[in-house]
Amino acid sequence: MGLERFGSSRSRRVHVALGAAALSLSLLTLSACASDPLAEQYRAGSGKNYIAGDGSITEIVPENRGEPVIFSGIDQSGRAIDSSSFAGNVTVVNFWYAGCAPCRQEAPLLERAAESTSATGAHFVGINVRDQAETVATFNEEFGVTYPSIIDTEGGAQLAFSTNVPPNAVPTTLVLDRQGRVAARILGALADVSILTTLVTDIANEK
Repeated sequence: MGLERFGSSRSRRVHVALGAAALSLSLLTLSACASDPLAEQYRAGSGKNYIAGDGSITEIVPENRGEPVIFSGIDQSGRAIDSSSFAGNVTVVNFWYAGCAPCRQEAPLLERAAESTSATGAHFVGINVRDQAETVATFNEEFGVTYPSIIDTEGGAQLAFSTNVPPNAVPTTLVLDRQGRVAARILGALADVSILTTLVTDIANEK
């Protein structure tokens, strides 16, 4: 499997335990929220046009990552979550909702990745785009998810990411570097836990 680093002419390869499965590559499109239709949907609180991703993985080299993403919200337990509390550590942000079959499929893998990368200091947080707190709590109990999710039915947290990386499919997983900048994206369901652990570890080890 190859991971293309956006903005660089050089590619590097990360080998993971995927058997014969191959993941396609995609370039990451950076767009302004004023012209992005997804941003308009976020402002309107719309849940339409979320489609299944193809599992493509993109990394962005540090010089092309832009500004840190600032986001906040209330999780399923009523606790405030603010991105400022993650400063200095890698943060994994997963966009999901309970009725999404690929989201259910990848939930145990995300939890395993969170456990496997805990030594790096990485934080995991979900952004639930449709459900109420009770549904999120039930989902987490069913699938053993221990990290929190922002209840984002109004789209505020989603909009915070739209100027950099509009998540045009659910599930989408973003990895933010220690400065809070988007460093990698997995578009669609996570196929193997080692994909995400490799991304998190590599980004955490950046100089």
